Amino acid sequence: MLYTQLGHSQVNVSRVCLGSMTWGLQNNQQDANQQIEYAASRGVNFLDTAEMYAVPPSPNTYGKTESIIGNYFAANPTKRKDWIVATKIAGPGLPWVRGGEGITGEAIYAAVDASLKRLQTDYIDLYQLHWPNRTSPHFGNHMPNDVRFSEINAAQHSDQMLDILTAVDACIKAGKIRHFGLSDDTPWGISQYLQLAKENSLPKVTSIQNEFNLLHSKDWPYLIEQCIHEDIAYLPWSPLAGGMLSGKYLNGARPEGSRWTLMQRNGLFRNTEQSEAAINAYCQVARDHGISPSQLALAWCDKVDGVTSTIIGATSLHQLTEDIDAFSLTYSDQLHQDIAHVLRQFPAPF
Repeated sequence: MLYTQLGHSQVNVSRVCLGSMTWGLQNNQQDANQQIEYAASRGVNFLDTAEMYAVPPSPNTYGKTESIIGNYFAANPTKRKDWIVATKIAGPGLPWVRGGEGITGEAIYAAVDASLKRLQTDYIDLYQLHWPNRTSPHFGNHMPNDVRFSEINAAQHSDQMLDILTAVDACIKAGKIRHFGLSDDTPWGISQYLQLAKENSLPKVTSIQNEFNLLHSKDWPYLIEQCIHEDIAYLPWSPLAGGMLSGKYLNGARPEGSRWTLMQRNGLFRNTEQSEAAINAYCQVARDHGISPSQLALAWCDKVDGVTSTIIGATSLHQLTEDIDAFSLTYSDQLHQDIAHVLRQFPAPF
């Protein structure tokens, strides 16, 4: 396993980050324990979760994933120090989470304490905003005019960011969290937090996690360039595009127990004719090189300049083994060229 420094922090994280959003719905406590133990045996030391998990989000599953992780640490207290644990506070829009209200400094204090209790730990290594208070061009909102930036009150949101950052600073000083990160944000959001931190002697953003994969590579080059030069870790989530890049949903297939058989918060917006054509092409490249489609997609993501650690998720040990193996594959020039050829044909299929 290879390791990379987490942004400007002094923390080294594995190139593989173990995602956990299926724990509490598609996976139970025993499954999660097995995944944690197996990932650790492969050298993984980075674990990502969120207060709103499991996914798809619902009042019944809220907080369950953090509780499952907390149960593991309670049963294995000596192993907490071996993991860099990241979690997230949910942004606005979920009525069962703080009445659907946006993130505030007051909400940060309460949510941090609640996550610490569920995780059964004294500190959180990386605390992230799951999505910003303003609507950002993520979760399928990335076509021109899907979001009208001209209607955003920038000064109001900047004031909110300062309130949030002040609370984050207090939590860091109290020893409750160690580093601060963003998720589903933009270069403007990053820049505002950087400016506010500099002007007010507050914590600098350490990382950002956004959706990034062969079907959705819009963060390259502009946001990733900023991350590199500002020393901010870039953490791709959904490197398999919600499982699509494994090929398992081709031709309308819906394997029993798979995520697409469950309710989807935003519908199956990734499922387009162009996506289907792109996936078929990537599957053929994978066959030509003797690897699985999932491994092709994960290996490509890992090799993108600026990627710090890729967040993977699995519902079985077989999937987890296959996914982790992808990060030690020989990534040849020919494989790179073949993938690039398809990517040029389908640069934004959804």
